[in-house]
Amino acid sequence: MSGKVIKILLAKVGLDGHDRGVNVLSLWLRDAGMEVVYLGRFQTPEKVARSAIAEDVDIIGLSFLGGEHMFYAAKMMEKMKEHDLKIPLIIGGIVPDKDIPRLKEVAVSEVFPTGTSMETIVQSIKELVGKQA
Repeated sequence: MSGKVIKILLAKVGLDGHDRGVNVLSLWLRDAGMEVVYLGRFQTPEKVARSAIAEDVDIIGLSFLGGEHMFYAAKMMEKMKEHDLKIPLIIGGIVPDKDIPRLKEVAVSEVFPTGTSMETIVQSIKELVGKQA
């Protein structure tokens, strides 16, 4: 990546209003040298896709704590395909282990369940974006 700053878009889609974790993650990613665009709560997959294009981000991260991850991951991938958005999509939050393989089947690049270390998240983001370069 030759010194390029990674630009990540973070959002919460659906009606899940619990955003403490994604707010902390935003600060950690900034501290790790990334540029973070946080759309906030109650977003739609369409708004996330359009914002990713407008902001020219390298990767999209969605946070889920309310159990809607399977539905919205699939919807997000649909919108990314509609907009020809070929960047990684990562998911974090409360995600049961049994759902991780299913999320990856719908083309989610990586899943970070609650408790994943910050070092693991940062390293994975760097690797995913590096593969796109």
